[in-house]
Amino acid sequence: MEYNTQSRLTKREKRIARQNGDTQEGLTFKTQNFNLKHVNPLTENQRIAFDAFDDGKHLMLHGMAGTGKTFIALSKTIDALMSNTGVQNKIYIVRSVVPTRDMGFLPGNQKEKMKVYEAPYYAICTELFDRSDAYEILKQKNAIEFISTSFIRGITMNNCYVIVDEVNNMTFHELDSVITRIGKGCRVLFCGDFRQSDLTKEQERNGLKDFMKIVGKLNDFVHVDFLEQDIVRSKLVKEYIIARQKLGLQP
Repeated sequence: MEYNTQSRLTKREKRIARQNGDTQEGLTFKTQNFNLKHVNPLTENQRIAFDAFDDGKHLMLHGMAGTGKTFIALSKTIDALMSNTGVQNKIYIVRSVVPTRDMGFLPGNQKEKMKVYEAPYYAICTELFDRSDAYEILKQKNAIEFISTSFIRGITMNNCYVIVDEVNNMTFHELDSVITRIGKGCRVLFCGDFRQSDLTKEQERNGLKDFMKIVGKLNDFVHVDFLEQDIVRSKLVKEYIIARQKLGLQP
């Protein structure tokens, strides 16, 4: 990813916020050297995703590993949150706890059990802020909250960004449960790739495809399919995935 220090605000959200009279001051941090790097798109599909987010759309970011789906979702939502772009005041990150789907198999309390699944977001925030404690600072400020699909029932999420990550590891029931938790003033970003699914039952694997069919009929969703040319993680990853595709092999 490329970085610069220029902040880019969401035009639609700024307009809506002004009309509703509910603009906020945005997140402020007394911590020194807590500066977010602004991310620039590296590929055409990344640019499409950036523009769709800036236009106030919900996103379905679907495609191959290493294309920056989760990185884009988290960097754009943090940038919007810190730049005072509208009514959203928090980011929820939602994941399934595959392969067990039963967090009782993991040691510790609920927070300790879920921490292992938060590792990617620690890494992304470390890169975005150039400091290893960035994710913890955002959590302490109540700017980010991580939730497992195992504990999402009964919750209504209002005035927030909702990043639903690794949707390829969610059943249709889980995806349905998540999207029906979305309340007023929310923007939702789904990230995943059914080709990487850890689900073993064919019926479960088809859940994402069915869910994507429904989302495809919703006007406020933009679906971006990331392909081989969008792999930006490293040259090795790109060459490996292309070779795997040519051989017709899947993990």
